[in-house]
Amino acid sequence: MRQTTVAGQFYPLGPRDLKKELSRCFKNIDIREREITGAVIPHAGYAYSGEVAAHAYALLPKADTYVLFGPNHTGYGSAIALSQETWTTPLGEIEADQETGKLLAGSIVDYDELAHRFEHSIEVQLPFLQYRFGDDFKILPICMGLQDEETAIEVGQVVANAAKKSGKRTVFIASSDFTHYQPAKVAHDNDHYLIDSIIRKDIEEFYRRREEKNITACGFGPIAAMLTAAMEFGAGNVELLKYANSGDVSGDYSQVVGYAALVVE
Repeated sequence: MRQTTVAGQFYPLGPRDLKKELSRCFKNIDIREREITGAVIPHAGYAYSGEVAAHAYALLPKADTYVLFGPNHTGYGSAIALSQETWTTPLGEIEADQETGKLLAGSIVDYDELAHRFEHSIEVQLPFLQYRFGDDFKILPICMGLQDEETAIEVGQVVANAAKKSGKRTVFIASSDFTHYQPAKVAHDNDHYLIDSIIRKDIEEFYRRREEKNITACGFGPIAAMLTAAMEFGAGNVELLKYANSGDVSGDYSQVVGYAALVVE
């Protein structure tokens, strides 16, 4: 069982308080399912990025399996690590899709729980899924310590192929924040420059722009893996739903973190 590690820090520890906080995040956002194949969603504390995240979750369709690509902030475990444990949050337990997970055997993706044990980037997404869909879904959590272009594309391809073989309705989620600790104007300009390449679905240009501006988006590999997988499923349009930064909450615009919600359909 993968226990929570950031409950009480990134989001409330008690189920009642967590539901209340999630309700706040969705306030004034219409929940209307669309044929979404993939999404980019932030993973900061809910007070800072929860409302941005809710813009994407409000549109996600009900799926059998949600594949969650997250960056590895801790350095623990395998370079590309799949969890097959059941995950728990204050809202209950979520089972891993072990059937689809088995289809990744022998690929670039390793079975490894250590990489996930203290990592928050995937954990913070799960209460949003539970809020929307209860317990009637499974997850495929993949933690990426290696995020180079070649690796990310390969991860996206092998996961998409496994999802196709499974025959299950699958949605791919990339967990990422954008610029870290820059003035708000710099963050806004750089992040939208990078987001434009995501909207174009141009992964090579995405990596080029990130390096050109030294943009500190922590989940760039997960974004590329998600885009690759979504395009394997024929995704066409990418839409930016919401952009904000931490200064919108803290009032300090001198050193912000950028947050964006995008969907692919």
